[in-house]
Amino acid sequence: MDLRQLNHFLAVAEELHFGRAAERLGMTQPPLSQSIMALERELGAPLFARTKRHVALTPFGAQWLEHVRPAVGAIGALPATAQRLRKGTAGRLALSFVSSADYSILPALVRRYSTAFPEVEMTLAEATSDVQIEALVEGGIDAGIMIPPASALPSLIEYRPLLREPLVAAVPQLWVEEGRLALEQGKLAGESWLDEPLLLFPRHVSPTFHDLVLDHYRAKGRQPLIRQRAIQMQTIISLVSAEMGLALVPASLRNLARTGVRYLPLADAAPVLETGLAWRRADEAPTLRSLIGIALDMAEG
Repeated sequence: MDLRQLNHFLAVAEELHFGRAAERLGMTQPPLSQSIMALERELGAPLFARTKRHVALTPFGAQWLEHVRPAVGAIGALPATAQRLRKGTAGRLALSFVSSADYSILPALVRRYSTAFPEVEMTLAEATSDVQIEALVEGGIDAGIMIPPASALPSLIEYRPLLREPLVAAVPQLWVEEGRLALEQGKLAGESWLDEPLLLFPRHVSPTFHDLVLDHYRAKGRQPLIRQRAIQMQTIISLVSAEMGLALVPASLRNLARTGVRYLPLADAAPVLETGLAWRRADEAPTLRSLIGIALDMAEG
């Protein structure tokens, strides 16, 4: 059977009259009757009970109609679906992000993209920058919000910065209340805090972030006392809440409210962390190009 025969069946089933169905289809009645009979032979059962004055669906025909109508409708919608896919208003998009982006650019980016392209199925996955780079190279994701590595990215990957923000100190609230830390106009002052236990990312997970923090200590002539290492920002903030130490985190982490944690700007020049968007240079998928456009527009705004 083919789509032409299915349309013939639908016309007769809806008109219950071969003459009117033929007229609706723009054909004569004999070829229509022959088409229906050929379809019945292929199916091995009659679709219509015919008399000289009456045409009715058989019980088999009535049940088959329930399957044919949505199937033909879906086939009829394919050209429009193809057009939406070409324009990028439908399809799929896989986006990964570092944990810090969840508190800065990610929510607004996803909201704007989903509002503009509600038919695009977007999948989100948290991943460290090194994992994202590997996934981009292997084609596992379409784009990644990452902290760029100090070394050059693979040549097939394009990268654009989206956000540059200073690091702030996440410290236990109790340390502030007990006067353990020196404050100046609500900022972390002096250098005694550099001797407090530090909570930090492992270097292999985020070399750029790790080195940014350590370079700040080295510039002050200090060797940090690293108490604990953790991969996720949420875990680091939880350890701060448990008074395991302090951490230097992106300023946007202030959006992660946690009991027992205080976020303090640094009184002197703070290290600045960059976060950006990466994608495969040769990937021209309309869904991806739309995401890139929105992300860069947000960065410029």
